[in-house]
This record gives sequence, C-alpha cells and structure tokens, in this order.
Amino acid sequence: MKCSRFFLAALACVGLLPTQGAAAVPSLRIAYAGSMGAVMDRGLGPRFARSAHLNYQGIGAGAYGLARLIAAGRLQADLFISITPGPIRILQRAGLVARAVPIARTQMVIAYSPKSRFAAQFQAAARGDTAWWRVLETPGLRFGRTDPATDPQGQSIIFTMQLAQNYYHRPDLSQRILGTERNPAQIFTEASLLSRLESGEIDASSGYESAVRSLHLPFIALPPQIDLGDPAYARSYERATIRSTVHGKLKTLHPQPLVFYAAVLKGATNPKAARAFIEYARSDSGQQVLRAYGYDPPLGSPL
Repeated sequence: MKCSRFFLAALACVGLLPTQGAAAVPSLRIAYAGSMGAVMDRGLGPRFARSAHLNYQGIGAGAYGLARLIAAGRLQADLFISITPGPIRILQRAGLVARAVPIARTQMVIAYSPKSRFAAQFQAAARGDTAWWRVLETPGLRFGRTDPATDPQGQSIIFTMQLAQNYYHRPDLSQRILGTERNPAQIFTEASLLSRLESGEIDASSGYESAVRSLHLPFIALPPQIDLGDPAYARSYERATIRSTVHGKLKTLHPQPLVFYAAVLKGATNPKAARAFIEYARSDSGQQVLRAYGYDPPLGSPL
C-alpha cells in the first residue's frame, strides 16, 4: 500500500483509515524525506515489500516537519529516513531514536523545466556557456523551493546561495534570486515542488541531484565548493549561516552533510522489518536501486 505524500493525506493514511488485509499481512510504515518519493515508492519500498511479504506504507514530506510530528506523537511509523542529521537529532532528543545509519548521499543542483520559456537559457547554463545565477535573476522567472522552517532542502538552497555569493563575488546574489528567506512566492511543499516543475508551473527550483535524476528532469550541476555534497569542502561550507528559532531560542544554523540517515523508531509496530529494511538499503542490492535513482553511496558514521 502506498500513501499520499501530502501531510494530511499521510496522516489519514497511517492513523485514521483502515488497512485492508492488515490482520493477515504485516505492514511496514516508513516516514521519509519527501525528495525520496520516487526511489521509495517505486524502488526500495515495493521491492523490499515483495521479498519480505508485507505491505509497504510510505509517508513522504519535509524531514523536519515529519520529525516534529513523530516527536509530538501525531504520526506513527516504524522507520524514519532523513536527509541531514538535524531531523534525526530532534527524535534522539525526544528519546524516539537510539541510532541512525547513513544509507545514501546527494548534492544540491538547480533543476529546470523543459517546458519553461527560459529552457534555452538553462540549457546554455548547464553547458557552461552562461552563468546559471544570471539566468535565475531574469525578471519574470518563477523559482521554487521548500520552507527552511520545515525542510532541510529549504535550508540547503539558502546555504548554497550564500556560498555562491562568495564564490562568484556577487554579494547580492542570494537576495536577487531568493528574496527573503521565507519568500511566500517561492515556497512549496517538498512533495509538490518537482511536480510543479515537471508541469511547467514553475521554471526552475532547488533540488537534490538524487531526486531530480529520479524524475529524469534536466538540471544544472553546481561547483563542489557550493553544492554541499563534497566532504572535502565541509569546513568552507560552514561559512554559510541561517538565524532560526529552535525550541523558542534564536540559534545560528550551519550546513549539514547531504547524507540520508535511516533509524528505527521507538514504539515501532514492526521493528524487525524496519531493521531488515535498513540492512537491505545498505546491501549491494539496495545500493544498486539507489544508484539507479541517482543516489551516491553513503558517507559518514552512524549518529
């Protein structure tokens, strides 16, 4: 069984609606970072479900938002998969996660719609014939991203633009492209962002290379100095900052590695299947599926 990746539908799916055949066939409920929709709902989830003879239920949305719902007891799942350590730390502080292990990684890119009236300019930028940031500054261009308050990707694109300001010596680059950090004209849910891009509703968006490749969308690769994907630049990435209210206190946030972590949740209905899924995702077979959907092998230690 596959659930909608919108918050309300997901909550209804996992908490309010009965599952046919649930008494006869065990289920595995996985809450995952919304950018993983394609690989989870078309690749890893169904394949694992067939081999383990169970029902797969996927719930995809912004990782921070999911973590807070789980911590508040408003969302039940067996397994949580986050990008960056931040959402995992929320659940560790709540006593709901003991250990999280890396299963994949990615980097930031600029995705664009082949239906956009600016498609030719984006193609030129992808070839290196023009500066990608100049295209994004074009008047009338519609850019999309996710909410930095609920989604790591929403934070990551702000960090990337800040790093780009220094890299390209353009101190106003971030403001010219993004406007305010939570510019309502640009912010969409993670589950809908790339769908809007596919349809041509927006011209370009932030994106993880893994998610963009999964949907076969064109994109512009960014230099490793700003794409948040190369551990060799970890120290220089930390120059980017966001001031945000966390637990009622104003804190300075820095970029975190774009690594996907999986963790079994305390109180899981099917912890055995959750642990088996993590083993599968890290196995040669699971990594082959992840590579096919654009993900790179994991780096880093367990959290």
